[in-house]
Amino acid sequence: MRFNFNFYNKRFYFIGFSILFILTGLIFGIVNGGLNLDIQFEGGTHLEIPMKTSEINTGELEAYVRGAIGRNISAQIQQMYSPDAESGQVVQLIIKASKSETFSNDQINELQDHLERTYGLAEGERISIRNVEPYIGAEMLQRGVLAIVIASLLTLIYIWIRFSVMSGFAAAVCATLAIIHDALIVFTVYSIFRLPLNEMFIAAILTIIGYSSNDTIVVYDRMRENSKNNKKMPYAELANTSLNQTLTRTINTTLTTIMCIVTVYVFSVIFNIGPLQEFCFPLMIGLVAGGYSTLFIATQCWVMWQQKADKTKLTKQTAR
Repeated sequence: MRFNFNFYNKRFYFIGFSILFILTGLIFGIVNGGLNLDIQFEGGTHLEIPMKTSEINTGELEAYVRGAIGRNISAQIQQMYSPDAESGQVVQLIIKASKSETFSNDQINELQDHLERTYGLAEGERISIRNVEPYIGAEMLQRGVLAIVIASLLTLIYIWIRFSVMSGFAAAVCATLAIIHDALIVFTVYSIFRLPLNEMFIAAILTIIGYSSNDTIVVYDRMRENSKNNKKMPYAELANTSLNQTLTRTINTTLTTIMCIVTVYVFSVIFNIGPLQEFCFPLMIGLVAGGYSTLFIATQCWVMWQQKADKTKLTKQTAR
């Protein structure tokens, strides 16, 4: 199927939409007091307590902990898969306390005694307790951000070298802008819905960087080949032609990949596999953003860069 869509003429609509969407996330972030960091990055206590029943009033439990133990927590019930349980499923009480509400060992024991008396704990199941000190959480966050920065820089260097024949530095910078765009789109969704950021989010962002850059490289390859065949082709026409030639591949690759991730996400929801959900959700958003940025951000920025460079060069020659 051949397409003839003028991507370049519509560039400001798509770039403007992205800017507006990201600014919306920034506003939500300011109103909500910043991003919602999970205990892996903020510090705190995470308890996973197997229970005999799912009939637990989490509101009353939170009130009890606030009054008797002096801590503010969030509590939720999940049905978790457990190969050790007779039914294959176990009711899991998830309790999270922020960095300022970290439990001591005595307080954890008091909470367990209360749960045992009131609801009963599941027999033969292990209680998972994870304490993260605030400074450790901050260090993990810094390392995660550093990993994203290093991955982006390595991608920039690779594209710079590979596409040196078509102003490699410009191509690399524009591809990196597309990657930053994709990451910001995911951050925006998390900011709007106050979703917690954790190590799975960092893993998803790193995956998105690889996917988005690969998608952009495919278009760059076609642009390089087309420019070799017709060296006098205008930049805008070169971009539009190359994008239309690779559009079917971009759409098919994005859709099939998203369908696979959605399938895994649905599976993780059915079986309440928390870490898998936390990885798949940002990945789905990032895959959509990656396909979008390949078509409407990276190549359009490259064309504008080249046109600006030629105009500056012509001005200097005329001035002489």
